[in-house]
Amino acid sequence: MKKVIYQLFCMLGVLAATASCGSFLEDYSQDVDYIRSWKDLDELLIGDCYLSAQGTDGFYYQPNYAQFLHLIADEVEENNCAYDGSSADFDHHPAEFGYYTWQQRVGINENYTGFATENTTWTKIYKCINIANNVLFSIDKVPQNKDAEIEGAAKVTGEAHFLRAYYYFFLVNLYGKPYNPSTASTDLGVPLKTNAEVIDIKYTRNTVQETYDLILSDLQAAEEAFGKVKAEKKSIYRADLTAVYLLLSRVHLYMQNWQKAAEYAQKVISRHSRLVDLNTNTDKFMLKSNAENIFSMGGDDLPVMFKYMYQGLRVSKSQYDIYTNNDLRRSQWLWKSGKFQGLTMREVTKTYNQLPEKTEPRYYWYAYSEGLRGYIPEVSSIFWMRSAEAYLNLAEAEAYQGNEDAARSAVNKLRAARIKKDAAGLNITSNGSQLIKDIRLERRKELMLQGHRWFDLRRYRVCSVEPEKISITHDYTIYAERGRAEVKETHRFVLTEDDASWTLPIPNEVLEYNTDMQNNGNQWREYTVVPTSE
Repeated sequence: MKKVIYQLFCMLGVLAATASCGSFLEDYSQDVDYIRSWKDLDELLIGDCYLSAQGTDGFYYQPNYAQFLHLIADEVEENNCAYDGSSADFDHHPAEFGYYTWQQRVGINENYTGFATENTTWTKIYKCINIANNVLFSIDKVPQNKDAEIEGAAKVTGEAHFLRAYYYFFLVNLYGKPYNPSTASTDLGVPLKTNAEVIDIKYTRNTVQETYDLILSDLQAAEEAFGKVKAEKKSIYRADLTAVYLLLSRVHLYMQNWQKAAEYAQKVISRHSRLVDLNTNTDKFMLKSNAENIFSMGGDDLPVMFKYMYQGLRVSKSQYDIYTNNDLRRSQWLWKSGKFQGLTMREVTKTYNQLPEKTEPRYYWYAYSEGLRGYIPEVSSIFWMRSAEAYLNLAEAEAYQGNEDAARSAVNKLRAARIKKDAAGLNITSNGSQLIKDIRLERRKELMLQGHRWFDLRRYRVCSVEPEKISITHDYTIYAERGRAEVKETHRFVLTEDDASWTLPIPNEVLEYNTDMQNNGNQWREYTVVPTSE
């Protein structure tokens, strides 16, 4: 990397090292003398503003950010059986406890005697936001005289606005209330900061409405900037106009702006309509070559989180059971042996000279749980945008508006690429409330373990059309010793329909520093003792 950027990184590192762990909005002031052209800012975006993918590992080590999002919805459950009858995982199981059981503090251990760090993802995302702030502050100070300079500056501007919008959207859907048009102006969102200057203050939270206003403003600025970019995008790891359109469609869907959600979904489809037909393409799905890919950043730790052994996790039975035998996602994306359901969307490693046969119970451990440890994924299980989502956004938005033919057309185009040809029930033919339920079910099938389910369950709760509230039950087993299969007892935790923990608690490290910041009213979770079962 250029010396100028290296010097800037060194400066950022010193500031980060001296910041308080709770000062998540500690500013990274730049001396513009370090910035000579838009290319310098472009390198800064690549190096410090996009989330990088780390080697896959278990939850205890948290190598990739925001993987806890997979633990809190209804897509996973604990696994109390082993491929060899006795093997048990260790360390990761108790590390997952606070998130998996929706505790008042997510870092709490299973014995309620200590806490792990809670602000890792929060701090990292705010650091990325600060980089975006500094890039946007500096962009007007670089030369923009030649056509290449003008286009380069526009590209950098578009990416910085997109990333800041994406990060705030992600944060507000974790730590703020779901967007409800009638209460968004008073519901608490997340702290907002858009300036690059150092401000020595303690932060409070902006409202949900203010947060979404900034998100829309950033995305509109990104749309305008990318409109000046003529060069074709060469990588799914960089944002472009199509990614902006897809995020705008998602944001408007969450805000219940149905017409705008449909409009931007259609813009995505007009630019990037490709769907992978599972009838003819049996390649692994989480590949950078996937024709549906629009954008990805960050990593994926799911293979190591899922283990066919005691103290492991698996795809939940309720998730597995929603797929029919004619649904090719069930056969190509999932693997089942006895009571265990694994996820097989990643390409298996070549570490072992000879893998067990897929029909053998030990196959999943060697191919995925252990086989993919340390391997850097090609796409993320959280920050992954595909054309399939555009069809789902379009179908849902049209259904809410009563445009049922358009809704069915959109969802059935997706299903044609997922269900066996000529299978009974290939097309959705329902209407009214049932059509909305069918589209939501299709969304759950298609976007399984890709960072959508928790957010979808939250927004359905406040939807003005066909509101839907559910409760979630998670069983958590206490074992006699670390790494052993001997069970002490199983505790059942329930997230009820109107529980405060449908919004995550603000990390404790943030509250300790920002003493006036209000939390979300989360409570310690009570449990009942239930029989331990596989």
